[in-house]
Amino acid sequence: MLSFLESDKPDITSSNLWGSLDNLFITNQSEFRECGNNTSEPDGCRVLMGIMHSTRPHYGVQFHPESVATHYGRQIFQNFKKITTEVGLQTQLLQEKKVHGIGKLERSQINSADLRSFVATDLLHAERLKLWDSFGPCVLSKQNTGGKCLQLRWKKFDKFLNRLGGSENIFSVLFGHKNAEDTFWLDSSSVDQNRARFSFMGGKGGPLWKQMTFHLSNQRVNCGGNLTIRDAHGHTVRSFLKGGFLDFLDKEMQSIQYNEKDYEGLPFDFHGGFVGYIGYGLKVECDASSNNAKSSTPDACFFFADNLVVIDHNNGDVYLLSLHDEYSSCNGDGNCQNSAHSSWLANTEKKLLRMDAMAPRLSINGNSSINGNSFTRSSNVNKQRFVIEKSKDEYIRDVQSCLDYIRDGESYELCLTTQMKKRTDYMNALQLYLKLRKQNPAPYAAWLNFSSENLSICCSSPERFLRLDQNAVLEAKPIKGTIARGRTPEEDECLRLQLKYSEKDQAENLMIVDLLRNDLGKVCEAGSVHVPRLMDVESYKTVHTMVSTIRGTKMSNLSPVDCVKAAFPGGSMTGAPKVRSMEILDSLETSPRGIYSGSIGFFSYNKTFDLNIVIRTVVLHDGEASIGAGGAIVALSDPESEYNEMLLKAKTPTKVVEECSQQVYNPDRSDSMQTTLS
Repeated sequence: MLSFLESDKPDITSSNLWGSLDNLFITNQSEFRECGNNTSEPDGCRVLMGIMHSTRPHYGVQFHPESVATHYGRQIFQNFKKITTEVGLQTQLLQEKKVHGIGKLERSQINSADLRSFVATDLLHAERLKLWDSFGPCVLSKQNTGGKCLQLRWKKFDKFLNRLGGSENIFSVLFGHKNAEDTFWLDSSSVDQNRARFSFMGGKGGPLWKQMTFHLSNQRVNCGGNLTIRDAHGHTVRSFLKGGFLDFLDKEMQSIQYNEKDYEGLPFDFHGGFVGYIGYGLKVECDASSNNAKSSTPDACFFFADNLVVIDHNNGDVYLLSLHDEYSSCNGDGNCQNSAHSSWLANTEKKLLRMDAMAPRLSINGNSSINGNSFTRSSNVNKQRFVIEKSKDEYIRDVQSCLDYIRDGESYELCLTTQMKKRTDYMNALQLYLKLRKQNPAPYAAWLNFSSENLSICCSSPERFLRLDQNAVLEAKPIKGTIARGRTPEEDECLRLQLKYSEKDQAENLMIVDLLRNDLGKVCEAGSVHVPRLMDVESYKTVHTMVSTIRGTKMSNLSPVDCVKAAFPGGSMTGAPKVRSMEILDSLETSPRGIYSGSIGFFSYNKTFDLNIVIRTVVLHDGEASIGAGGAIVALSDPESEYNEMLLKAKTPTKVVEECSQQVYNPDRSDSMQTTLS
């Protein structure tokens, strides 16, 4: 079998790559049965690629003309239509029924779901537009129900980043006091090769700040759930959301009005709004029918951030942004009282200027003290090591079960995962995150702390789930295929090439690319979904990964949340086909994934969003650290290798937790720089 990269060579023609469809049909059923049972032949039994009924005009071909790697998908459709038509015309029964139109589909017989799965990628753009207009998804129009009219004020500090000692210094000084409670940091800690450019950070802010915490009421589809909203003063409101959290988030965003001129000149997409995570369990609000168990952490948790700091890593610029609600801050004659957000802008500017003045004495990086809090070595604290949920033998049995499902035709690819946990009493979560971002810098890293939930998330994800920018362009960047870095430059390059040309990893990546093309096709303009980068190898500090990029233009009548619901959870964490794969994984995995495999990021008030895939992440909750890891199982998978790949992905996060476990955190020493600079 040719690998994709070999089949991509221009001198491979349709005839010698795909062969003639006439040669694919098995006309002798006894030959088929003999082949199916004969496993002793030197070359093994041929893979079944086509079948024809011996007496009836029934035919089947095992091809994927819709795949992005299929160069001649349209020709395959035409050839199959031609052959079936010619054979049908030779049958007296079909002749009497005037079958000259065989191969043409009556529109009345096609529903929209069938159409989306049938239409080939390389059909003519005009044809796809015509079909989509007739059968596209029915989308209920949404109307603003009133609410907020947000106004944005911002200020830019040119080339200020290096003068302040970097983004870690800025976060620690502005938001690191009180153990960084109720703070966020969407952290582009790896900006190599322009993978990411901006970081966003903030804490408990002004009058618009609130925290939204959601728990599913049960683990079935359309179950709804319980929402708790807490404002900056600690006041809480609880309610039951019959439509679920994503429906609530959609209505919240639709209720916001704004003026586009407010953010003219800003080079980034997040200008304030919702920051937090969507847990894997919210798949029941998308395509999944159920969850295997209830998560101990909230199924979704977000802040509404009205004040934030933005860092441009390319130019070294620092931005301060503040939102206020014109409806609530204006009196009857139209004059607005902007004291709250004006005060935050002024105070934060003063802190930045003092940091600049103190720069020679201000060096947090590399110190063993975070904000003045003391850490000492101890051999008696947190000595317990990580406990993996599944033993090696159990995990390998699960991999074998996945292979059985794949060979039975239940799935093409299954992303099997497991969890490892460890008690972490007396651990400083922010220090852990700062260590993690140094040892495993990543473009979609994140820190989140929700003090009311005793929850901190330390994420070093290299993978984007989905982004929607101001030009209505959706982008997904799935990772499938991972290998460790080498110890020497020569070994490292050898391993990189090994990943690049691995048939198994190419298969993993290709199937998820096609899955995401299908997901984006549900919400994008017909003909706009494309793959600008297929199976590129990206190198990080500890691993090489195989990454593809899929883009499309969002339909104008759909909301940002509609786009997320069409693609969540990320296909790289489920497998393909997605719905059946999730069902199988729920039957194999004994505990809920929780935050792992979900998404962290933002939904900006002006209807853009950017979400990662939660991998390479430590979740600290109620005195316990948990880390999820796994890998995609395909027909070529080796169970032992899959187990080793799972351990490789968890290696750096577990190492950082173990290192931090050797230190005793003393919160009583509180001579923090926050106090000095306030």
